[in-house]
Amino acid sequence: MTLTRGRASDLVDAREQILNGTHSATALMADALLAADGAAARHAFVRRFGGQARAVAAAVDAGCAAGVPLPLLAGLAVSVKDLFDVAGQPTTAGSVVLADTPAASDAPVVARLRAAGAALVGHTNLSEFAFSGVGINPHHGTPANAATALLDGTPRIPGGSTSGGAVTVAAGAAWAALGSDTGGSIRIPAALHGLVGFKNTQRLTPLEGSVPLSFSLDTACAITHTVRDAVLLHEVLAAHTVRLTRRPLRALRLAVPSTLMLDGLEPAVARAFERTLGVLRAAGAHIEDLLLPALNELAGLNAAGGLVAAEAWTWHRARLASEGARYDRRVALRIRRGAAIPAADYIELQQARRAWIGGMEASLLGFDAMLSPTVPMVAPPIAALLADDEAFFAVNGRLLRNPSAVNFLDGCALSLPCQAAGELPVGLMLWGPANTDDVLLDASLTVERALRSPGG
Repeated sequence: MTLTRGRASDLVDAREQILNGTHSATALMADALLAADGAAARHAFVRRFGGQARAVAAAVDAGCAAGVPLPLLAGLAVSVKDLFDVAGQPTTAGSVVLADTPAASDAPVVARLRAAGAALVGHTNLSEFAFSGVGINPHHGTPANAATALLDGTPRIPGGSTSGGAVTVAAGAAWAALGSDTGGSIRIPAALHGLVGFKNTQRLTPLEGSVPLSFSLDTACAITHTVRDAVLLHEVLAAHTVRLTRRPLRALRLAVPSTLMLDGLEPAVARAFERTLGVLRAAGAHIEDLLLPALNELAGLNAAGGLVAAEAWTWHRARLASEGARYDRRVALRIRRGAAIPAADYIELQQARRAWIGGMEASLLGFDAMLSPTVPMVAPPIAALLADDEAFFAVNGRLLRNPSAVNFLDGCALSLPCQAAGELPVGLMLWGPANTDDVLLDASLTVERALRSPGG
């Protein structure tokens, strides 16, 4: 069967096809639901909303026929991480310990997606309670990386915690995936799939109606195919119009932090990153090397488990006492570290974070974006991490190292693919301090354009 979806490059393109009558929302939805049934999307969903999604797509087509303006998201398939409330559906955070009780109403970000015309296709799988960058889930199965399967056939990790969300986009079951990012949970799976993942400044998108991991760090955001889709989804989720100036590369001031984020890169990542910098410089970019010694302070500041363990323990401690045996044991182990963090230490960490952010913001002043590898590795095989705790935690730590620095900064960041054709996916991360989201998205559009059309 030939899928109509394959003719569109991203959500914006698919919307244009509906607008000009090339395809209907109903036909594109049929393709998405067929992909959701396929092998590439196995274990990506915890529950499906196919009937609702078809109804939304049909209503959009009926509206178009009646001359009603096409909504922003055009009845196109969007998946929702099983952390966010969807009215009439349970929210179980990829676990088996939360009550299977339907939510009374949509989370605000879900309501914004609906209002913009999204057709919600299902709740997606994740690392239990969003507490891992690897994406393994022992309760619902682990979705294999849908992008790398096409390259070498080895079942590789999807990245987490928004594992199922990334798989739905890569497999064609959704045009965008609503997820969360606490230490890289949007950007890690995006990087490992060759997708775009944008983590906005935390305060810009509401978190009400979601299961928390860390209320200091959690961010509601999305995975998409392209940066222009990321701009559109951010405008919907943040209820904000992004200001784009579309400056050329030569007008941007970019920097590569040489502290920490370039340490221990796998050869494939190092090659892709250096090649990317070369392409950008050849296209006119001025890129400076920048020492950021404050990045080396992060390991010490978070050595006891950091804000995540302390805040997760607060939310989970009663449930762990009664149902701890039903948790993913690796997740339970990390949450229980919070029990050993005294209130005084937690308060001191919050104060130290504020001081650290102030120093970092001073160092980043005047730059439009930092450039770093999103993660220092390509996706490893799933089999190597299922039974080996030491290997699992080592990979988890490596995956989280670069992106989590931006969460601690309370900043914004975007991962976009920078690998060559035929290579395993590698992410380039553009990042900066809080409330520079519009500048960062604008720079990301320019960088993406240069990488897609080298020399032009």
